[in-house]
Amino acid sequence: MTTATLSLTELTAAATAAAKISAAASDTERAGWLNAVADALDANAAELVDIADAETSLGAPRLTGEVARTTGQLRLFARVITEGSYLEAIIDHADPAATPPRPDLRRILKPIGPVAVFSASNFPFAFSVAGGDTASALAVGCPVIVKAHSGHLRLSERTGEIVAEALRGAGAPDGLFALVHGREVGTALVQDPAIKAVGFTGSIPGGRALFDLATSRPDPIPFYGELGSLNPVVITAAALQARSAELAAGLAGSFTLGAGQFCTKPGLVFIPAGTQFAMEVAEASKDKPALGMLTSRIAEAYPDGLRAFASVDGVDVVSGTVEQDAAEDGAAPVVFSTTAAKVLERPEQLLEECFGPTTILIEYTDQDELSAVLAKVPGSLTATLHAQPGEDIAGLAEQLSGLAGRVLFEGWPTGVAVNWAQQHGGPYPATTSLFTSVGATAVRRFQRPVAYQDAPEAVLHPALREDNPLQIPRRVDGELQLP
Repeated sequence: MTTATLSLTELTAAATAAAKISAAASDTERAGWLNAVADALDANAAELVDIADAETSLGAPRLTGEVARTTGQLRLFARVITEGSYLEAIIDHADPAATPPRPDLRRILKPIGPVAVFSASNFPFAFSVAGGDTASALAVGCPVIVKAHSGHLRLSERTGEIVAEALRGAGAPDGLFALVHGREVGTALVQDPAIKAVGFTGSIPGGRALFDLATSRPDPIPFYGELGSLNPVVITAAALQARSAELAAGLAGSFTLGAGQFCTKPGLVFIPAGTQFAMEVAEASKDKPALGMLTSRIAEAYPDGLRAFASVDGVDVVSGTVEQDAAEDGAAPVVFSTTAAKVLERPEQLLEECFGPTTILIEYTDQDELSAVLAKVPGSLTATLHAQPGEDIAGLAEQLSGLAGRVLFEGWPTGVAVNWAQQHGGPYPATTSLFTSVGATAVRRFQRPVAYQDAPEAVLHPALREDNPLQIPRRVDGELQLP
């Protein structure tokens, strides 16, 4: 369904009606809906990849892998809900002798209601119509209305058709899923009283505007936004001495991957002063090709961001050129170099995200200066530390964990595994919440806790009944009980 056939009011009314049915459906039923969508997307992968490549220029290999990631996370959420611990079922039996006397209390997480999802431009499958926000909301029983991204409208429409058809075929209720497009419709969607939460991936200005709308409603609602991230990398002197060529090659591959349009691109790299590492990164980057960008707006903004960095006195262009036509010729890699002192002096200019294949190497003189400049780095999705075995990095690791949701030791941040332990989120402006948008616990965004006191068993969810008919993990009288 789209606004071409139904008004937004009709769509949200249908979602409200569907919410009652999907909330009452069993986990096994909802898992069947998710698996049906995954199977349908896999069956139509070749067609979808062709459409996506024509609209995004991301290339068939990358897009084929992204379809697999998308269907994989749908199937992951099917496993999450049938495993059962996502409900966080807790039972405390009555104890009249306690002080104060304790009633029988049983707590569970319930679906929050219809959810609005805003697609991302840089992941036209995994963070789009059938992406992680949609999958995690549907998994727990929340209807979803997706606002399509303007950068891949044809793909969004076709994906939406496949999702809707798969859900119908699997017996899901009408109104469980819908697709809309247009900025005005998206704004109205956030303000619609039927919508109980919003998932968003996009820019800081756009996300902040919608966040403010969501929280200024007469009934404020959660806004789970992923907005912007610099993803700092710290390299110690010992690591550079031991493997500088390897680190330069790894960094070059990471910040240029997908034309630097990954939300986990390493945008800041802190290195000891007085090394030749900048030249090694320049050498490793020189043969990386210029690549087409996702949209004309992004392509036009990239050179503007480069020029903003280059305009700061004390910032040097190590490799590449800031004068480029990314819209016409593709975005070419650019490596900048500066000092921690300069960043401390001009944080408002140098601690800004530039979406595209560029990174800034920042030289620090000692650990105190490194700690001071890291304290200025805004919240990020990731932080990476390259050190050698035996180095005392406990304090540094603790500082990095305070500014990012995922801390990597070795490796590079581009690439996000979809599993039970993943955390894809971080302090603002990386995200607007404490939750992850990737991995098993992403479902927690679209649930709310309810406790039942002295309730008759007939009104309880099966997960809270005494005999545990679902055979799921529960905490009973303070003890974790596994089936």
